[in-house]
Amino acid sequence: MIDFSNGSLFKLQQIDPGTIAGELQPLLVQGEQLVSAFKSVRDFVVFTNKRAIAVNAQGITGKKRDYTSLPYSKIQAFSVETAGNFDLDAELDLWFSGLGKVRFEFKGRVDIRTLANLIGTYVL
Repeated sequence: MIDFSNGSLFKLQQIDPGTIAGELQPLLVQGEQLVSAFKSVRDFVVFTNKRAIAVNAQGITGKKRDYTSLPYSKIQAFSVETAGNFDLDAELDLWFSGLGKVRFEFKGRVDIRTLANLIGTYVL
């Protein structure tokens, strides 16, 4: 499982979900759809209509991958922090039963409110 206490793993920029859809298709359950995707240098996070999937590339080549599924049904609380004038990063904190807090940091112009709305739709 990914060590979510290492914040440097997740300095994410938004990408087109279609660019990684082929890799994730075998993991998706019936009726699950990709909604948005974000990538760091080697790792990425995808938000579907059912869960977040965090993908961590491992090893020198990055071909070995860890796929961590974070179902929205297990979220106990969540928080978003929007970007400011000087601090341009936005943050999403999710608290899971049995796992604790998971933080994703987003670089650039990410509409974090839309992401919060997506999660709120499935959690509340």
